[in-house]
Amino acid sequence: MAEPVIASVGSSRLGRTDLPGRDLFSVALAEAFEDLPDPADLVEAVYVGNQSETYEHQIMTGTLLAEWAGLRHVPAERVEGCAAAGALALRHAVKDVRNGEHEAVLACGVEKMTSAGTAGATDALSAAFDRAIEQRSGVTAPSQYALLARRYLHETDATERDLAEIAVKNHANAADNPRAQFPKEIDVDTVLDSDPIAPPLKLYDCAPVGDGAAAVLVTTAELAEDLDRPQVRVAGSGASANNIAVAERDMTDIAGARIAAETAYEEAGIDAADVDLAEVHDAFTVCEALLSEAAGFAPEGTGYQSYLPPEERADGWTDVQLSPSGGLKARGHPIGATGLLQALEAYEQLTGTAGDRAVDGAETALLLNEGGVADAVTVGHVLTTAEGAR
Repeated sequence: MAEPVIASVGSSRLGRTDLPGRDLFSVALAEAFEDLPDPADLVEAVYVGNQSETYEHQIMTGTLLAEWAGLRHVPAERVEGCAAAGALALRHAVKDVRNGEHEAVLACGVEKMTSAGTAGATDALSAAFDRAIEQRSGVTAPSQYALLARRYLHETDATERDLAEIAVKNHANAADNPRAQFPKEIDVDTVLDSDPIAPPLKLYDCAPVGDGAAAVLVTTAELAEDLDRPQVRVAGSGASANNIAVAERDMTDIAGARIAAETAYEEAGIDAADVDLAEVHDAFTVCEALLSEAAGFAPEGTGYQSYLPPEERADGWTDVQLSPSGGLKARGHPIGATGLLQALEAYEQLTGTAGDRAVDGAETALLLNEGGVADAVTVGHVLTTAEGAR
């Protein structure tokens, strides 16, 4: 089997923009293919992460973006898994290359969330909930995650201040990220004093609505070398789906995420302690706490300590650095592109191009991208440098 690698990445600006989704994609594609041959001369298949047609009233996104990339007569598919759509697109590209079906595959994601306004975005996101049990009750994404947060605070020693510190940490990371939607530092009082959205979650506990696109070129190690591109190995991949309705699950044991991470670890031949940095799906601050535990970085009930320096965390924690990009919380969360933005961050970290936010000596990264509420679907990827391979 071929060894899949990421050989190039690109993104648009993140946040509110007047550009339509196809133009956001064009910006991401131009960055990814700078100093490379034209996509039509390389790319043999396209997978597009895209959460909802609500925003731009557009389906057939695979065909659209293949056309926009100048590609004709290649397989081109839209992949949907709510906020995990981008990581699913990457997973499909990785499998194509690994299986020898294609030598170069474009995994991309795009979302133009602001075009639908607050009501439209709320409705689109609520479509990821169970229709019979949840949608008809009028619950929203913040209220669903507030249930998880309330339960987590009840079961552990975590406080609302601890959740606020996670937001502070991620904003500090985003301050060094030129791609970030909110590249600015904040303090704990700013979070605690912000407007309540769904108690205990406040405005600054929540990732923003925004627009953006990302593009990732997955290819073989041999082709990446021929192209003279820095490459990062996709050493492991895993995915898992849990029940769609929150009422049917344990709210603080994110089992699907644990299985996705463990599957990726096993395929890569590593364990959680080998991971130097992780991009986790912090759509809300409580997610980082829960996913830190699900990924095996933190003992049960201590994931909220992710904001602390490694030496100050509880016994049993690994030394992993969480979301150096600023995470969904501050880098931004253009939903179909989010999983690929995680891959972009890991690529830059592992190829030494992350600038001031670089994690020293990083050789191995975990990406955890979830769709629906918590682990309705979760995708995990392990990325390594050649030196980080076990």
